[in-house]
Amino acid sequence: MVELEEKSFGIFNLFNFIICCILGFIDGYFGISPESKGRGLGNIYSLAVLIPSIAVSARRMHDIGKSGWFMLIPIYNIILFVTEGVKGDNQYGSDPITDV
Repeated sequence: MVELEEKSFGIFNLFNFIICCILGFIDGYFGISPESKGRGLGNIYSLAVLIPSIAVSARRMHDIGKSGWFMLIPIYNIILFVTEGVKGDNQYGSDPITDV
């Protein structure tokens, strides 16, 4: 069974990917911002979700018992993002599964 934190992290990233693809298509098809080579809406959206993306990633790191700073390590963070979360409480708080 997929844990709550792993699922919310994955769903958040899936929706971001889908929205970025749609905005990229719209930018490219309509040529909305030729000076930025068709990335106007995508850039605005990326800025809008920057802080929520950092927060979700840090929350995922805390779910597996690591500091949020581990998301800055290029390859290691990908391995950590797919790692199963810590069962029970850890130093960053209670288990999100038992809080529900």
